[in-house]
This record gives sequence, C-alpha cells and structure tokens, in this order.
Amino acid sequence: MAEPVKALDLDAVKAFVFVADMQSFTRAAEVLDTTQSAISLKLRRLEDQLGRRLLERTPRQVRLSVEGAVFLDAARALVGAHERAVSSFQVEQRRLTIGISQQIVGSELPALLRRMNEHDPNLVIEMHVAGSREVMQAYEEGQLDAALVLQPEGRRSQGETIFTENFAWIAAVNWEPRPGQPLPLSTQGASCSIRAAAVRALDQAGIAWTEVFIGKGAAVVGAAAAAGLAVAVLARRTAPSGTTDVGPALSLPPLPSQDVVLYTALNDRRSRNAMRTLTTAFKSLSAA
Repeated sequence: MAEPVKALDLDAVKAFVFVADMQSFTRAAEVLDTTQSAISLKLRRLEDQLGRRLLERTPRQVRLSVEGAVFLDAARALVGAHERAVSSFQVEQRRLTIGISQQIVGSELPALLRRMNEHDPNLVIEMHVAGSREVMQAYEEGQLDAALVLQPEGRRSQGETIFTENFAWIAAVNWEPRPGQPLPLSTQGASCSIRAAAVRALDQAGIAWTEVFIGKGAAVVGAAAAAGLAVAVLARRTAPSGTTDVGPALSLPPLPSQDVVLYTALNDRRSRNAMRTLTTAFKSLSAA
C-alpha cells in the first residue's frame, strides 16, 4: 500500500499553477513577488513530495508533463479554494477600473480575467476596451485607475513599457489573392495607428489596397481574416486559429512593432498586485 502524501505546500502549488499558465519561471516569480530560484526550489520539493515530474524544462521552454497536465485542474481548484477561504471575512470589495487598447486584446481575455480572479477573488474588475486614444483620454479625465495601451505619441517617459507588440498581415491559411485585384484589408478603422502604418507601408511599396472590413477589436478584425474575407492587420499574438502571417509569401512590407505601456497612479499594495498579475500575464502571452 502506497504511503499517503503529506499535506501539500500551498505556496508551491500556487507557484506550479502560475508557471504552468505562463510557461515561465521568471514571469511566475514576477507575479508572486519572489525569485526564480525560489520558484524552482518550491517546484522541485513539490515534485519530490508527489513523486511525479510535473514540468518538462528546456533552455527555451517550460511545459507541462503528462502528469503535470493531470494535476493542473486539481491544483487550480486547491489554490482557488484557499484564496476564497482566506478572503471569506473580507467584506470590503475593491473595484479596479482598467482601460485596455482594443488592438492588444484577443481571444486570450478569458484567461487574463481568470488569472486576476484567482489572484484576488474579491476584486471587482471594471474593464473598458477601446482604441488607445479613447482609453488615454478616459484615463486623463480620471475615469480609469489604469490604462494599458499602445504607446501614444509624445508620452515617451510617462508610462511603464510592459512589452513590445509585433504586428503582421494575417489571413486564412488557404487564402490566396485574386490576380489583378487590390489587397483586401480588415482593419480597426481610420483612427487606428496600426492601420495608418500599414496603409502607409503599402503605399510606399506601390501595392494597391482596399478596405473591405472595419471592426473594433482584434477578435472582430481577426474573424474577417479567418473567414477568408481579407488580410487583417493584427498583432501576431492575437491572430485567431486557422490563420497565418502571409506577409513573407506575398512580399508585403514589414509592419512596425509598437510598445505596450501601462499608465497608472495606483499605489496601494492590493491594486499594484492585481496590475502586476495582469501585465505579467500579457507578457507571457506576448512571448508564447
């Protein structure tokens, strides 16, 4: 008969969940406000206690082992139950109003919200998704606690750069241009700085184009690409399944990358921790 496993170290289980979600010891350490070596030690002890290898580590990648994938759901439930128990006597809810640029929000939004909820179940998140200019205007007018946007012109030193977003020409895997026809585009409209950069690059390269679909949000613009209607101007990270970067194959000009910047005046620990969870999750997704 196998010996029963002793009570698990909740901090180690929490570290495992964050490493699994973010596929990175470094980013998990940032969220948990600790060091990479401390995370590694906790996970080694957890694996020894369970007698199972939970993660496969390579110089470039961290991924779940087969046994780690089996353990993840139970680990997530354990961490969630612990967080709810700890906060059960906390009657005051904290509302955090966040504006996020629609150019950088894709299908990963449910995962981002889940991570924030796991971090602080009593945090009420009010999220506004709009163009970077609209988000910044709302932030400057005091309507938002924080803004996560593409770098606005003229504000180089006023925000914290979180990561660099790379943009591409995204189309359905089997999409082919029609000979003699202008390149059909799916964009976020004339007010979008990325759209402006894209059409400027096409004009400079002498490539004819026409706008056939305009939508708000990466998910909407990407849907037109996935449906085979157009080539979408999107961050690579937000490209939907069934699509690919057709820029090299069509000899399209490269699109400029752009910094994603956080603006916030929040200084209480709870809010800072919540924002660190959100921005670290974005960093993880941008590197995936």
